[in-house]
Amino acid sequence: MNVQIEESWKRHLQEEFKKPYFAELTGRVRQEYMTSTCYPPGRLIFNAFNLCPFDQVKVVIIGQDPYHEPGQAHGLSFSVQDGVMFPPSLQNIFKEIEMDLGISMPSSGNLTRWAEQGVLLLNATLTVRAHQANSHATLGWQTFTDAAIKALATHREHLVYMLWGGFARSKAYMIDKGRNLVLESVHPSPLSANRGGWFGQHQFSRCNRYLEENGEKGINW
Repeated sequence: MNVQIEESWKRHLQEEFKKPYFAELTGRVRQEYMTSTCYPPGRLIFNAFNLCPFDQVKVVIIGQDPYHEPGQAHGLSFSVQDGVMFPPSLQNIFKEIEMDLGISMPSSGNLTRWAEQGVLLLNATLTVRAHQANSHATLGWQTFTDAAIKALATHREHLVYMLWGGFARSKAYMIDKGRNLVLESVHPSPLSANRGGWFGQHQFSRCNRYLEENGEKGINW
C-alpha cells in the first residue's frame, strides 16, 4: 500500500509499513471501505499525522476510535468537522478549558487548529464502520499506533501526554515519565466526568506551563 502520510512520520514508521501485519491491516481496511460505510473518509485516515509532523509534536492526546456517525470524523481524536454539534465528550473538554483558562466555548469543534500547533490527536484505531463503535478495533491498527507512540517516546522528550480514561491510560507504560509530562484523568464523557476526576484538574494550564518551562510555546487552546 502506498501510504499517504507526512514525510517525517513516514521516516520514523517506515519499518512498520514493511511488516506482514500492516499489509494484512491495509487489505482488511480496504475491504471494509469497499463493502461498508466507514469513517473517516479514506483521504483523512492519517490526518492526525499529516497535520502534526513528528518533530513538531508537543502534546499527544489519545482517543480510542473515530466517531461513527455521518459527517463527524475527520481523522483527529475528539474533533468533529465544522458545523457538527459537539459530542458530549468534546463539550466537556471545552467546559474544562473554559474553567481552567477562561477561554470561551468555541463555535466549532474542529480541532485542526490544535493539530497545527503541535497537538497529535491520535486515535488508537484509525477507522470505524458506520454506527458501530470499536468495529475496527481488531483489524490491527493498534499495533501501528502503538509504534507511533513508541517512536515519540524513543526520539522525543519534554512532550505532554494527556491520557483520558482507562483505555488511554493503558498506553502509559510506553512513556518515560522522567522525560515527559503525563497527565492522567478519567475520560471526559459524561458517564465518567460527572462522577469526578475530569473537571478541575487544570490539565490545559499545567500542559502549557510545562511546555513553557521547557522552552516551547504553549498551546492556544
